[in-house]
Amino acid sequence: MRTIFTAELSLLAGDLIEMSEHVQIAIHNATKALATKDLELAQSVIAEDANLDALEHRVDERCVLLIARQQPVGLDLRTLVTSLRISAGLERMGDLAQHIAEGVRRAYPDSPVPASHKEIFRDMSAAACQVSDLVVELLKTRDLNVAAQIVGDDDTLDDLHAKAYSKLLATGYKGGTQETLDVALLARFLERFGDHAVNVSRRVVYLVTGDVARDSSAI
Repeated sequence: MRTIFTAELSLLAGDLIEMSEHVQIAIHNATKALATKDLELAQSVIAEDANLDALEHRVDERCVLLIARQQPVGLDLRTLVTSLRISAGLERMGDLAQHIAEGVRRAYPDSPVPASHKEIFRDMSAAACQVSDLVVELLKTRDLNVAAQIVGDDDTLDDLHAKAYSKLLATGYKGGTQETLDVALLARFLERFGDHAVNVSRRVVYLVTGDVARDSSAI
């Protein structure tokens, strides 16, 4: 029975990695579509979100069945409960990539990003893509140094998010209502993407260390 349970845990870890790779592709494509006004690419991100949702359902079902059948304790129980929360975080990250793509689709053939904010969104997009790459690496390696890098990239996203809002409020800003709304929403989507990546990283830290003091959010 232990051999079967160990194999199931290995499959679960693989599912989470697969989810993170879906998120990685989604945010890379969504931000590329945002920069290039590529409607076809944006549509592909929107369509692919259903596959990520299906993966989340598979992870949740696997975790619930293992808890019911195996009645795990200690590290095994921590692994299953934490996996449920990591799965939820990854699904939300995919939703945010989808929202960005929907912003591109709504504005097509124009860009939802005005000229005043193009540089900020270029930097935010790069930071979000970097975060997604690190999340994949973290779930594959469980390297706590990678977890720390994710937090650092999220700080960059927070700073750029604040900068985007400051430009909206600056004297001389002449954007219309729709432009202002697009900037506010897209900047928020990218900032929240980083927040969820940090939550995933903290839960991996908790999974590896079991140290509640390091991550009270993981409980």
